[in-house]
Amino acid sequence: MVGIDLGTTHTVVAFARLGSAKARAKATAQPSIELLQIEQLVGAGQVAGLPLLPSVRYHAGADELASGAWQLPWATGADPQAPVVIGQWARTLGAQVPGRLVTSAKSWLSHPAVDRLAPILPWGAPAEVPKVSPVEASASYLAHVRDAWNIQHPKHPLAEQDLVLTVPASFDEAARALTLSAARQAGLPQLRLLEEPQAVFYDWLWRHRGSLKEELAQSRLVLVCDVGGGTTDLSLFEVAWQDELPRLTRIGVGQHLMLGGDNMDLALAHLVESRLGSTPDASAPRLSASQLAQLVERCRHAKEQLLAADAPTQVQVTLLGSGARLIGGSRSTALTQEDVAQLIVEGFFPQVEASAQATQSRGGLVAFGLPYARDAAITRHLADFLRQHAHARPDTLLLNGGVFRAEPLVKRLQQTLADWLGAPLRLLHNDNPDIAVARGAVAYALAQQGLAPVIGGGSARSYFLVLEDTSGPGRTPRGMCLLPRGTEPGQEVRLCGRTFALRLGQPVRFHLVTSTADLREKVQPQAGDLVELDDTHFVPLPPIVVVLQAAADAGNTTTVGATSPKSKQETPVHLVASLTEVGTLEMHCVSLTDAQQRWRLEFDLRHVDTAASTDPSDRSTTARLAQAIQHIDRIFGPGTQPLAAKEVKQLRAQLEQTLGAREQWATPDLRQLYDALWARQRARRRSVEHERVWLNLAGYCLRPGLGDTLDGWRVEQLWTQYPGGVQNARDRQVCAEWWTLWRRVAGGLAAPEQLGLLDAFAYNLQRNEHGVTPDTTPPVKGSDDDMLRLGAALERIPANYKAEIGDWLLKRLHKSLAKPRPDASAGSDALHLWALGRIGARQPFYGSPHEVVAIGVATGWLDALLLLDWKKLEPAAFAATHLARVTDDRARDLEPALRAQIATRLTAIHAPVAWVEMVRQRVELDVATERRMLGESLPPGLKLIG
Repeated sequence: MVGIDLGTTHTVVAFARLGSAKARAKATAQPSIELLQIEQLVGAGQVAGLPLLPSVRYHAGADELASGAWQLPWATGADPQAPVVIGQWARTLGAQVPGRLVTSAKSWLSHPAVDRLAPILPWGAPAEVPKVSPVEASASYLAHVRDAWNIQHPKHPLAEQDLVLTVPASFDEAARALTLSAARQAGLPQLRLLEEPQAVFYDWLWRHRGSLKEELAQSRLVLVCDVGGGTTDLSLFEVAWQDELPRLTRIGVGQHLMLGGDNMDLALAHLVESRLGSTPDASAPRLSASQLAQLVERCRHAKEQLLAADAPTQVQVTLLGSGARLIGGSRSTALTQEDVAQLIVEGFFPQVEASAQATQSRGGLVAFGLPYARDAAITRHLADFLRQHAHARPDTLLLNGGVFRAEPLVKRLQQTLADWLGAPLRLLHNDNPDIAVARGAVAYALAQQGLAPVIGGGSARSYFLVLEDTSGPGRTPRGMCLLPRGTEPGQEVRLCGRTFALRLGQPVRFHLVTSTADLREKVQPQAGDLVELDDTHFVPLPPIVVVLQAAADAGNTTTVGATSPKSKQETPVHLVASLTEVGTLEMHCVSLTDAQQRWRLEFDLRHVDTAASTDPSDRSTTARLAQAIQHIDRIFGPGTQPLAAKEVKQLRAQLEQTLGAREQWATPDLRQLYDALWARQRARRRSVEHERVWLNLAGYCLRPGLGDTLDGWRVEQLWTQYPGGVQNARDRQVCAEWWTLWRRVAGGLAAPEQLGLLDAFAYNLQRNEHGVTPDTTPPVKGSDDDMLRLGAALERIPANYKAEIGDWLLKRLHKSLAKPRPDASAGSDALHLWALGRIGARQPFYGSPHEVVAIGVATGWLDALLLLDWKKLEPAAFAATHLARVTDDRARDLEPALRAQIATRLTAIHAPVAWVEMVRQRVELDVATERRMLGESLPPGLKLIG
């Protein structure tokens, strides 16, 4: 039996030798839990077995490491020109060379605002550094563990063992699924997941299994507080007694908190940064993202020293230079015990009242693109947790995490809890926080064999299906309980109270929310119960979007966007949910006519539903929508009699008369209109007017290509029309509407499709300037203005392409401004500046933050803009604002001095206050700025990540 703690900071492996069933039957003593000494590089050409494998990767540069310096006892398949080092030596190298160390991959697994399957790490690294996805990085640590195990146990490969992999209790279904995906990539397809606080308690129970009656005699409710490298995990365990044996039940789990040792290291790094190189007359220079990452590693080591039992009074922290100035360019400062006490004890464990609430104001601990908890005070989050669980009053405390090696932190937390509860809590001894989780995973496996006490409790959270037909203006949305909290693994719950009519071959979606709160003042919801989703206890999960196939393929899930020749008949189904033995939610649709037909439902892990609500509106709106679709059907429906051009052109006005001003059409209504248009898309070719109107309305109703769960499917279906172009290619307005449509829905297009649009962008601009290129198939014609608007909206193209476009825009702008131009040229100059600001924006509207142009590129563009007269050319100020916008991500933010210069210029020309604030601090866009940047408003209720 093997337990793996895939931690943010370290990976640890524990195991127990069970032998054959016959040998176990004869054994008189219980098995012991051992630690795997994980072989890893600790220096150039030096391999050693250590119990802790740092969960970091170092991406070495070409010829950086001597031949053979990175060889392990097993073949890694690494590129000899760019080897990857994992473990202790990787951490050492990363502290010396900035920008090449992958850290905190586990934290990135739970960050939904980025594509966790895309190569984005090391975050903020230079372009020449190879990148990996968070899943790939996690898989590489597990693969290293697999190889280290197999070398030591060649007759018992790791993949054939009873494996338990731990995850934070607060990990949602998406993060758990990605963790399982990483394990599969590492060649470990069969394993179970265990929540880390449970593992910690299992470890304690195993170590005290012979004296539990005495140890837990006075305990009724145990609070486990696990502060790891990336997360803070809180859990409650109830202790009852039956026949003098403890009956243990997990009754509460906290919300996901990206708050842990990494935040503490970052806080210390900010302090040290402020001291490095500072003088009485000048502050210290700001470090780059890669330099700050290097400093964080140095501060982590200093923190561990200063929090140790035999801590020195201070530790010197040195930041090395780079290149030829590796030593000569180094800077140092001292970090003292008082610094650590003030920042970590008072900053992360302040002594607060039991009524204290975690604040939601923007915090300072933001870096490297990760959405750390806004309030760094763990004690305030703990107070929230106890209130959410019916004001639980634990009497026993079990702590885990390396930070609790520090006695001041333990004492502060004990004192705070004692003040809240009126009596001190009994502290259960954790002899080694670094390895307790891995040992506990093995103890859990032993408990399943009847060799140790078992913790009950089942599912840590309740799951609810959001009912889309119960919401409307002024109504509180309701949900139906799919899986009650406490459901045991393997227990299937069938939702018989609601029947769904599903159309095969068409996409279907389900919205789910979860809750970990223990609402003891209310009746705990059971399967089928309806509840009001009216407070912050309910957390949305990624949407479930699938295309259900007919009987022959019923066991399969089809990727949304795939077309199917199968019949599109409707079939009545019930939903069935269960907690798998692995520890994840599994859902199926089961046919009512044939119980053997079931379709598995899977979460969409790449996309986030960004709409504030996708619920249908009230009945009056539904009636108006039906009337609006009748208008569409009259123009584009089958068998329609020939219509005059004027009647076709009036469709938009008729829709506005029916539904109101189109700027107020909500996302769900827009998508229903789009679906009606798409079902009649062939009719757009009936006439020039039909094509103009269809393209205009389809693009408007599907903008910005995302926000509703089915938009991915819609855009993929729409893309099938791109190769065919337009019917009326000689009509300028048809061509303009064609490119407007693709600009509007660009947010739903993946990188390959956007690169296809980029080719058309380049071709049309070339054709407009130099004429037709022979021997090529030209795309639909597009004006320069149409192409500029389209190109600026392509946020998923590589950053180096954006840099080329931006440089080209500046050249055209300078050429335009250098010679006398008619007044009409002012509009063209404004468009060029708008496109530059959109392409170089530090905060994309829908793209991943790792796809923005480099800081150096944006800085160069700003230098050019600063030479212009912003009073006469106000769009230059607008572009500069977005190029200098603050994101609180060191990998994207420009130098403070440059931002201050931009703010001064904006103030001098009396620019809107919102623009000035954007370059001074992280703020959300106001409606006017957002509309100007996008070219039009977003649908009401839709909010993009910017």
